[in-house]
Amino acid sequence: MDNKNQPNQEIKIVDNIAGAEYANLMQINHNKDEFMLMFANIAGGNGKVVGKIISTPGHTKKILAALTENIKKYEDQFGEIKEVVVLDKEIGFKA
Repeated sequence: MDNKNQPNQEIKIVDNIAGAEYANLMQINHNKDEFMLMFANIAGGNGKVVGKIISTPGHTKKILAALTENIKKYEDQFGEIKEVVVLDKEIGFKA
């Protein structure tokens, strides 16, 4: 996403974020004031929530625009991304 109009800001990574987490399921809920994105890792019938993001509708829309732009850049460089074929409808990213 283009941040040309944004002032330079220092971003600190807090100590309780150890590293990246793999997620193969996402649940999205919303109300008038916020969106909640819950990420989980399901493997072998077991799963755990690995992250939750709560954001305003406006910031969630900016996240969507940033993801859309980055997917386009990825596909321009590496080719079309194929959607994952999910055999079990209960596992995978959901809207």
